[in-house]
Amino acid sequence: MFWPMFAVAVGFLGLAVLGVFAVQVFVEARRLGRQVTDSARRINRAAEDLERAAQSAARSADAL
Repeated sequence: MFWPMFAVAVGFLGLAVLGVFAVQVFVEARRLGRQVTDSARRINRAAEDLERAAQSAARSADAL
């Protein structure tokens, strides 16, 4: 009777460990998603700044 109970306990312990790892993966995936979103916003902002600078440079070149 000891070995079947031991096997069940080890099985539950294994599931608990897998659950903890699943939560860690979920948290890290959300953090990575936020970083990707933030990076995309910064890249878009830099592209807009570059476009404005190019337009300004084109206007100054036309004025000469």
